[in-house]
Amino acid sequence: MARLQDRYKNEIVNRLKEKLGRTNPLSLPRLQKIVVNMGVGKALQDKNRMEQAAEQLGQITGQRPQITKARMAVAGFRLRIGNEIGCRVTLRGQRMYEFLDRLISIALPRIRDFRGVNPKSFDGHGNYSLGLSEQQVFPEIDPDKVNFSQGMDITFVTSTDNDDEARELLRGFGMPFREA
Repeated sequence: MARLQDRYKNEIVNRLKEKLGRTNPLSLPRLQKIVVNMGVGKALQDKNRMEQAAEQLGQITGQRPQITKARMAVAGFRLRIGNEIGCRVTLRGQRMYEFLDRLISIALPRIRDFRGVNPKSFDGHGNYSLGLSEQQVFPEIDPDKVNFSQGMDITFVTSTDNDDEARELLRGFGMPFREA
């Protein structure tokens, strides 16, 4: 069992019961999935970028990424329907908790001038999103083999519709929120 998964069952559930005043553990917020998305706009000019980005995303998450294609044409971006423009991975279960553990304990502290993540990046339905400007903060990526810096969006989908409950859940996992 992943370390954070065990921590959720033993510590975080009890803390959330006290804080939210509920007795039923199934009514408490929980993490359903983590979606990691890389938008590779430069792949239209250089096809090699998409392969490298997908390979690096696979190394970071431990799961083969899905290549996303354009659904509509935008002439200003020279984009046609069906062009490969990004890749994404949806993590659930034990892989999700292991990725969250690596993100919180290893990757986020390696960001230069890191003062915490924005506590206001909730969507109003209990989901939290954050963006990373480069993939090299993860230890799985070898800096010598990286030809370009690629950012990514990470979305945490929770089972609650309340942002405050989701914030308490992520704070229990150790998410370093910036002080407002």
